[in-house]
Amino acid sequence: MQVTLIDRLTVPPGAKEEFIRRMNMNLEIIKKQPGFIKNEVFEPLDPHGDLIYVTTATYENEDAFQKAKQAVQAEYQREGFDMVAFAQRLNIKIDRGIYHPTGD
Repeated sequence: MQVTLIDRLTVPPGAKEEFIRRMNMNLEIIKKQPGFIKNEVFEPLDPHGDLIYVTTATYENEDAFQKAKQAVQAEYQREGFDMVAFAQRLNIKIDRGIYHPTGD
C-alpha cells in the first residue's frame, strides 16, 4: 500500500529563501530513493502574511518510506544539519502526517 508524507509548513516571509533552498535539497535526496513515486508542493498565502507550504512525498509502500526517511536522516548527519534547530531559528511551524490511500 502506498504511503504519503504530508507536511504543512508555516514559513515567515523573511525565511522563504532559506526554506526553499533547504526544501529543494531535501527533494533531491528523496527523489533518488528506491520506491519514491512523486512529490508535490503547494504554496497558498496565509491571511496573516506568512507563507504556507503543503508538501507531499509518495512512496510505493511503508518499507520504501522508512528507508527514505533513514536516508534523509543519514544525509542530515553527514551535513551536520539539525532540522529542529533550523525550524526554530526561522520560526517555521511544521505539521506532519503520514497517510495511506483509502481506496476508491
